Amino acid sequence: MTQHQAHIRVRDLNVHYGTLRALKDISVDIPANQITAIIGPSGCGKTTFLKCINRLIDLADGARVSGEITVDGIRVLDPLVDVTEVRQKVGLLSQRPYPLPMSIYENVAFGPRIHGLRDGRNLDQMVEHYLRLAGLWDEVNDRLDAPASKLSMGQQQRLCLARGLAVEPEVLLGDEPTSALDPISALRIERCFQELKQNYTVVVVTHILRQARRLADYVVFLYMGELVEHGPARELFEHPKKPRTRAYISGEFS
Repeated sequence: MTQHQAHIRVRDLNVHYGTLRALKDISVDIPANQITAIIGPSGCGKTTFLKCINRLIDLADGARVSGEITVDGIRVLDPLVDVTEVRQKVGLLSQRPYPLPMSIYENVAFGPRIHGLRDGRNLDQMVEHYLRLAGLWDEVNDRLDAPASKLSMGQQQRLCLARGLAVEPEVLLGDEPTSALDPISALRIERCFQELKQNYTVVVVTHILRQARRLADYVVFLYMGELVEHGPARELFEHPKKPRTRAYISGEFS
């Protein structure tokens, strides 16, 4: 990597679900302060790869993981590592928004409260700050006490983004975070990611090649659990080195 140092280092990552080998000897560096898109057809291991980075793979029945992932020097897969610390450092935005059953304000304040912030004025400032980062403040500042469930789907996803940012992660993962949204809401999430990469490392799984072309600075192409090719987005899309990459981005299979 010439301009951006690696924030996430993956070495010899293997994942088995029973007898199924879902990821096969994956080794790749994810650059800091860029948007990395994980692309590939359905069932190729994209979500499994993402879940390994913040240890959500632990919740999958029968999953066995080997290899090494480091995030800022923390060995994520080490059995002695504090998983809570990993998940605070590495946030996840899922396919569908899951706001907590409480007010808009309390959704964002939830994480800071857990981590000991009680001062009302500081909480108010923090809630506003992260709602602004998520591009939602101007739409909800006059109804912060309203239930989060009253927001539209797109607004709920941006609220979940604000809630995730409020625990001050370094890495933001997105598992097809716009797939359940209308096009306008999806673009708003994309714009948030573009702004957030100045201070965060963003890794997004997407099955939409147009989105990867719009959004990504770096691309990782997985196929049948294998890492086929990775590199700067423009280089990979315009001059792919591997035949399978050329076939995939040209639409020969999906």
